Amino acid sequence: MATLEIRDLHVSVVTEDEPKEILRGVNLTINAGETHAIMGPNGSGKSTLAYALAGHPKYQVTSGSVTMDGVDMLELSVDERARAGLFLAMQYPVEVPGVSMSNFLRTAVTAVRGEAPPIRKWVKEMKGAMSELDIDPAFGERNVNEGFSGGEKKRHEILQLGLLAPKIAVLDETDSGLDVDALRVVSEGVNRYKSASTQTGEGVGVLLITHYTRILRYISPDFVHVFAAGRIVESGGPELADELEANGYERFTGAGATA
Repeated sequence: MATLEIRDLHVSVVTEDEPKEILRGVNLTINAGETHAIMGPNGSGKSTLAYALAGHPKYQVTSGSVTMDGVDMLELSVDERARAGLFLAMQYPVEVPGVSMSNFLRTAVTAVRGEAPPIRKWVKEMKGAMSELDIDPAFGERNVNEGFSGGEKKRHEILQLGLLAPKIAVLDETDSGLDVDALRVVSEGVNRYKSASTQTGEGVGVLLITHYTRILRYISPDFVHVFAAGRIVESGGPELADELEANGYERFTGAGATA
């Protein structure tokens, strides 16, 4: 039962001129089985948090700590964080020309599990996972994300989630660019993995970054956090998302907001 603890995290982004501080003291604890939604306006630092957790070299942690089950995640490389059980579904999945989805996924699964799955077993596992997400099996032979629509790219991200079976899943605006049908399929994929992990007694902690409440109609959060000016400024239950939907972020970002 994993626990991710973020304590007083400060992060700067590398620019052409000089590092610019984006995160200004983030504190958050995510336990296995919990779903935390982070909502906030553009430029508040939500995606910076996601990339900093994953270990993107453009984002420099200047102070604070990130631990998972007592392990200092900031001391680990990107691949070591993935093997430790941290997963990031990217807001803008990249294309990988010349690498088929099948080879990419099997290589990733081999790295995380520590051994390559037998071919026959792997093909059955991958096709089953693709079917659950309404992904055409022919996509297994296509280059990673090359020529994919936005919805297809996001389904591929959730396909990785199910196959890699992380302990903590960070979903960075997984709902962006999705129509209603794709949103439903992607959300069902997240819920299915979360339910399966709970049944095995392990559980998965989910950090869901979003602008809108529409995905929260499908993936029910246990906690909702408002992100503004590089930190969490308020936390609550699902009702907080409803308030944001009705009133926006003005009371957290306007002149009357706490600096």
